[in-house]
Parts: sequence; structure tokens; C-alpha cells
Amino acid sequence: MEILSLTWTDIQSNLMQTNRSAFVTLISVFFFWGFVAASNDILIPVFKERLNLEQWQSQMISFAFYVAYTVGSIIYVLASKFYGGDLLNKIGYKNGIFLGLIISAFGTLLFYPAAQLVSFPLMITGLFIVALGFSLQQTAANPLAIVIGNPSTGAQRLSLAGGINNVGTTIGPLVVGYAIFGSVSDHNALTDLSAVKFPYLILGLAFVIVAILFKFSSLPNRIDIPLGDTEETGEQKSIFSYPQLWMGMIAIFVYVGVEVSTASNLPDYMKQHACIPTEEAAPYISLFWASLMIGRWTSSVGAFNLSKQMQMVLRIVIPYAAFGVFLLANIIAGHELTPFYPYSFVILIMIGADMLSKGNPGRQLLIYSACGITALIIGMLTSGLISVYAFISVGLFCSTLWPCIYTLAISGLGKKTNQGSSYLIMMIMGGGFISLFQGWLAGPGVIGINLSYIVGVVCFIYLAFYGYKITQLLKNQGIHFDPKLKPGH
Repeated sequence: MEILSLTWTDIQSNLMQTNRSAFVTLISVFFFWGFVAASNDILIPVFKERLNLEQWQSQMISFAFYVAYTVGSIIYVLASKFYGGDLLNKIGYKNGIFLGLIISAFGTLLFYPAAQLVSFPLMITGLFIVALGFSLQQTAANPLAIVIGNPSTGAQRLSLAGGINNVGTTIGPLVVGYAIFGSVSDHNALTDLSAVKFPYLILGLAFVIVAILFKFSSLPNRIDIPLGDTEETGEQKSIFSYPQLWMGMIAIFVYVGVEVSTASNLPDYMKQHACIPTEEAAPYISLFWASLMIGRWTSSVGAFNLSKQMQMVLRIVIPYAAFGVFLLANIIAGHELTPFYPYSFVILIMIGADMLSKGNPGRQLLIYSACGITALIIGMLTSGLISVYAFISVGLFCSTLWPCIYTLAISGLGKKTNQGSSYLIMMIMGGGFISLFQGWLAGPGVIGINLSYIVGVVCFIYLAFYGYKITQLLKNQGIHFDPKLKPGH
């Protein structure tokens, strides 16, 4: 099949004619990433109770899943060197996503023998392979989402894609929780792991179907990224000479870390401090990931060419529409909704933070990180449902951090964008390392599950610093993100 090549000018000039359908196809993979990642938070307490694991041992689920992103990125870099050029430019972006989906589908097959044999190592091996495929998908899909339209609204477009991702994170825990425990009204305790295999086998079939759709979609298989200053002048710079990238790599590490560790340790916290048993944890985990959907849907309003008045209205309506999706999913699942209504007031705080950010990724990173710090401190100083909802609200303030960091980190890289993207994907391993570290701290012989959330506070402090510092550095490079300013190179 002949590779379709689009120039930067072609992509922007044809945005209204062709990008809509291509973008819809692209964001379908974002759904799968969210479904599996959030479902891990149900598997963690399930395997902990069934196999009598320590909290840090159960966190090996997150560790294996997120470290696979790093292994995948290393393989990508080595393969690119072997082929003498960027791998995606060799095989094509669309083909890269197709291959990634097939790899992930193979990983889901291991859930069958893992459940039959009650094998923890085999199960995390399956998750590792699933995430290995996700690594290649993300390396291709994220820059494609950025360049498929106006680069000045790249962060909002990633937020929109992230909103679809969080449809998956919202229903993932509910579907997997229902498959394992049955209806909530039955309050079934876990007797065996045979039910774990079915949702993942169905998911594997979905991977294959979407892979075929991608293969024959209208998405570009190759994109030409504009030259940066170094390429124009002939000067060759190391990719690590760009502070926005190497500091952004640390930012991705700690961002994914605080997001994953907050959610993955939440079931154990609720069991110890809120008297919420494991079989009733799914809707609360779902709300954490739905909070990311709420924030990303809100931020994505800026990606559309709407009047200021309409954007103002939608920034209030959209987050509650997303909250309604969460409520509807829980109605279908048969959960009691009354405990979740007070959370609507927490959403107001996120709406205010979004308005203050004014679409600037650096400013939003700073403001949301400050809110995340506040939420974690409140969670550690209180108890019961107040503390649970404080920790859950971290999802609101993590919601747009990925597109903010990603957009800032690859700005100005020119033809090194793909290479930079693979390094950023590599740092997703933070979700494994930091959740494992917090799981160790949460042990009764260390500081306990409550105070272990100080790890997230430290992560947010760095993210606030990155948002402030990199905005200044990029301005010095002529790159601006305020809507009133012309976007830089």
C-alpha cells in the first residue's frame, strides 16, 4: 500500500474537510488505554485478597503495566537505530498503531491461562504485553493528534482525546468489577479468578477489530513535521539539549506516578479508613477516573472554533454532562448514587481553575498542581468520605496534565519530535515505580496508607515548578501559548 504523505500546510489547510473523520478514528485507541489502565485498580485488591499479597506486592500489577511502556520505548529507539531512521517514518503511523493493537490483543490471551492456573506472574505478564502494544500506539497517536490540526490548539485536542480515554477509565472498573463480583446487590465475595478472563478476552477481540479498521482508515500514514531552528541552520543538537524535553520527561514520570498511585492505593485506603470493602470499591475507582474525563472534556472546549460566550457556557455545562455519564454508568451497573451527589460541588473548583488557566498549558499545569497538593493534604488530614473524595478529586487536577506536559515538552523540537515523543512515553514507567514506592510506604511497619499520600504532594510540587519554569524558557525561544499571541515555531 502506498504511504500517504501530508505536509504541515496540507494538514492545516484541510483541517475542516478531512480531519474530523480521521480524528474520530484516531481517538478510538485512547478509549482502550483508559479501559485497561483503570481496570488494573480493580485487579490489585482482587489479587491481594485472593493470593494474600502485601500491599507493595499487589502494586506489581501497576509496576508491570507501566514499566512496559519504558521497555516498549527502548525497543522503539533501538529499532529506529537499527533501521537507520525513525521507526514510525519507516513503517508509517497508521501501521504502527495497527501493530501495537495486535501486540496488545496477544497479551489479553494470557488472561485465560492466568485465571485458570491462578497465576499472578502469568497475569502480570499478560498485562505487560498489553502495555507493550500501548507503548507503540501512544508513540504514534500522541504526535498525530498534535499535528492533525492547528498546533496552537494541540493541548486542547489531546484533552479531547483524553476525554475519550476517560470514557474507558470510567466504565472499565465497572465492567471488570461486575464481571468479577456480579451485581453489587449480591455483595459476592471473590471465590475464584475464573471471571477475570472474560472481559479481557472480549477486549482482545475488540483490539483486533479496531486494528483492522485502522489499517483501512483514512488516517495519514506519514506526516512531515516542520523544521526547527537547528535543522534550518544545519546545526545538529542533542535532543537532551532542549530543557523542555528532559525536564518534561521528569514531569511525565511524576505525573503518571501521582495519578496511578493515588488510584491504585485507594481501595486499600477505603477499606482501612472508610469501611468500604473491596467488592464495593468499583464505583469510587470509577469516579476517580471519571474525574479525569470531567476535566478533559472541560479543557477540550478550547479546541473548537466557538464564540467566547458559548465557550463560557460549555465550560460549565460540559463537566456536569461528563459527571452525568458517570452517574448513568452507575445507574446501569445498579449502584446507589446518593453518596456521589456532593462531589458536584468539588467540580465547581475545577471549573474555576480551568477558567483561570485561560487555555495556557503552562499556567494550567501550575494551577492544577496547586489544587492537587491541596486535595492530597485535605485527604491526609481528614477521614471517612471527606478524605475519600479529596483523594478522588486528584483525578480532576490530573486530568489535563498529560496534554499540558506533552505539548510543552515537544514544542520547538522540529524533526526530533518523534524521538522526543518516544522518550516521553518511556517515562510512563513512573506509574509503576511511584505506585510501588507508595505501596511500600503504606505498609503498617512504615508510615501507613494515610500518610503515604505525601508522595503525591512531592510529585505535584515538581509539576508546578515545571509549568512555571518551562513557560518562561519557551517564551525565550519565541514559543507562546496564550490565545492572543501568535504561536511560535
